[in-house]
Amino acid sequence: MKSGPISTRHSGSATAGESSSHDASATETSSRVSAALVTEDEAGMRLDRWFKRRFPALALSHLAKICRKGEVRVDGKRVETSTRLEQGQTVRIPPLRMETQPATAIRRPSADDAVAIARMTLFEDEDVLVLNKPFGLAVQGGSGTTRHIDGMLEALAKGDRRPALVHRLDRDTCGVLLVAKNRRAAADLGEIFRSRQAKKIYWAIVEGVPKPTQGRISLYLAKGSGMGDARAPRRPGAGSTRDLEKMRVARHGEAEAQHSLTYYATLDKAAPRCAWLSMKPLTGRTHQLRAHAEAIGCPIFGDPKYGHRPEDEVRRRDPLRAMPEELERKLHLLARRLVLPHPKGGTIDVAAPLPPHMKATFEFFGFDEKQYDPIEEAPEE
Repeated sequence: MKSGPISTRHSGSATAGESSSHDASATETSSRVSAALVTEDEAGMRLDRWFKRRFPALALSHLAKICRKGEVRVDGKRVETSTRLEQGQTVRIPPLRMETQPATAIRRPSADDAVAIARMTLFEDEDVLVLNKPFGLAVQGGSGTTRHIDGMLEALAKGDRRPALVHRLDRDTCGVLLVAKNRRAAADLGEIFRSRQAKKIYWAIVEGVPKPTQGRISLYLAKGSGMGDARAPRRPGAGSTRDLEKMRVARHGEAEAQHSLTYYATLDKAAPRCAWLSMKPLTGRTHQLRAHAEAIGCPIFGDPKYGHRPEDEVRRRDPLRAMPEELERKLHLLARRLVLPHPKGGTIDVAAPLPPHMKATFEFFGFDEKQYDPIEEAPEE
C-alpha cells in the first residue's frame, strides 16, 4: 500500500525507530500547511488515529485544539477528532506541534521481534494473524514496559502498512490474540467484535469449586478498589496506581459502572482444592474473568490481584484446600479459543495450547484437556 502524498515533511515528527536527544517535554513545530489523501488501507479510521499513525510524535491535545479552531479540514469541511475517514478524502494538515521523546523511550523493531512473532503464530493469511501470546509479555506498552507485542509488530510493517491489534489480553493471560494485517481488516474485525459476533472461550484453574458448578455471572464492574466507598474494605497498599487498576463489583447506576456477563462450566475438579473452568465472556470488560471468578468465591489460581490469599494462612486454616507447593504461582488463565467470521468470508476458528505452567497443573491433577467442553452450548446473549 502506498501512502497518500504529503507536500512537506514536518521536521518535528519522528518515524518509527528514530530517537531524539531532546527532553520529553520539548516540542517542535512545523511551519507549513500540507495535504494528504486517505488511502484504501486507512478507510474507516478515526481522524485522531489517522494523525497519530502518520505523526507518532503529535500531541493529541494539540490536535483537538486545532480541530476546534477549524485548522484541520477534510475535503474542505471542519471536522472533529472522532470523524471517520473515507478513501480518497483530502485531509488539510496545518502546522503541527510535535512532542519529542527521550531516546530510551523508543525501541527499534528488530529481526528478533519478527522471529518471535513467527514462533507465536497459530494462523496467518493475507488479512489476519492469530498469535499465541505467552505468559508475562505485555500486549501494549505502559509505564516501564519497553517490550510488548504492539511494538514487536513494527518488525512486520511494510511501508505505512502495519499490523494492528484487534483486541487485548492482560500481560499474564496466555493464548489467542487476533491481529489485523491491514486497515480494512482492522475496521471489519473491529466491527465484528463490537457487534459481539466473536465467540471467546477461556480456560482457568480456580481455587475451590464453584457452586453451582455451572452458571451465569451477571455483574456491574467499575474501576478502582472501592477506596472512595466507606463500605469497601481497604487492603494493604490501597491507594497505589496499581490498586486503582483493579475492577470491583459495583451497583447499577453507579458512576462508571458497566454491565458484564460471563457463562462458566466446570470441566473437572480436584475438590476441595481447585476446579478447571471453561468461561465464555459475552462482554469485554477490563479483568472481567478475574473479577468474576473472585466474585463467586473461586479466584483464579496464581492471580495476585483478585482474591489472593497468603499460602501459609490457607495451609494453617485448612491444609486440604491449599494448592500444592510444587505448582507455579503464575496466573492460570488461557484464552483457549476464538471463533468469528473472516472479513472476506468463512470462519476463523483457532485454539491455543496450554502454556507450560498450566500444562504442569493439568498433569498434576490428571485433567484431560481433550474432554468435551460444555461451554460450547452456552447462550450467545
